[in-house]
Amino acid sequence: MSNGETLLARRKLVNLVMMGLCSGAAGLAILVLALILWHLVSRGVSALSPDIFTRTTPPPGSPGGLLNPILGSLAMSVAGIAVAAPLGLLSGTYLAEYGRYSRVAQVVRFVNDILLSAPSIIVGLFVYSVMVVPMSHFSGWAGAAALALVAVPVIVRTTEDVLRMVPATLREAAFALGVPYWRFIVNVAWRAAKSGIVTGILLAVARISGETAPLLFTALNNQFLSTDMNGPTASLPVVIFQFAMSPYRDWQHLAWAGALLVSATVLLINVLARWLARQRS
Repeated sequence: MSNGETLLARRKLVNLVMMGLCSGAAGLAILVLALILWHLVSRGVSALSPDIFTRTTPPPGSPGGLLNPILGSLAMSVAGIAVAAPLGLLSGTYLAEYGRYSRVAQVVRFVNDILLSAPSIIVGLFVYSVMVVPMSHFSGWAGAAALALVAVPVIVRTTEDVLRMVPATLREAAFALGVPYWRFIVNVAWRAAKSGIVTGILLAVARISGETAPLLFTALNNQFLSTDMNGPTASLPVVIFQFAMSPYRDWQHLAWAGALLVSATVLLINVLARWLARQRS
């Protein structure tokens, strides 16, 4: 066998070994994920009932549901995204269109990357110090502010990326017609990148749906149904944490049901985001 044939056989053997290792690692990861999902679904489905959506969290040993944490999570998520979406959209637009290579844009990108990778508990501690301590009480508004800070970096990054993908020919055509820069952004760039921007917002919603640490420092919890976000507000992640750690079997069943609801919501949002991204491409 010549040296060339020996080298080729060695490369094929190395390629086969690496393919086997990669396939095995991927299969192991899928197996672990499947076991987690099976455990979650089997425990969560058995705990689901109409009471989950119609009754509030109960004391130990009493029937109840998760109505108040569901409504609390929904209210704080909507309020947080209502603040984060326009702020992230405008910041991402500045980085993609106006700033680009400026020193200010580089600083903004650096700070945004830090926030994107920072542990959410740090965000919770920050909001606790600037909102909860001066107000002398926990509140749903503080929780919404913490969720907004978690969501903003995601929206900024995705908005900048999709706007950079808008073809330069669209800019040239708009400027050739004498269109002002702001009108080009509103009527051309944002429309061309609409599905990508919406995808980024949905990914931000999925990111904040399961956050627990920021809400422990800001909204805390509330065992009763309340629409006043100026006081402690219940949320699904915090209730799941509290009930799963308790010694009461009925609370543990409710925790499994809440975990299934959160997981299903995040899954649906991610599927919708991927579908929008595919429509864009």
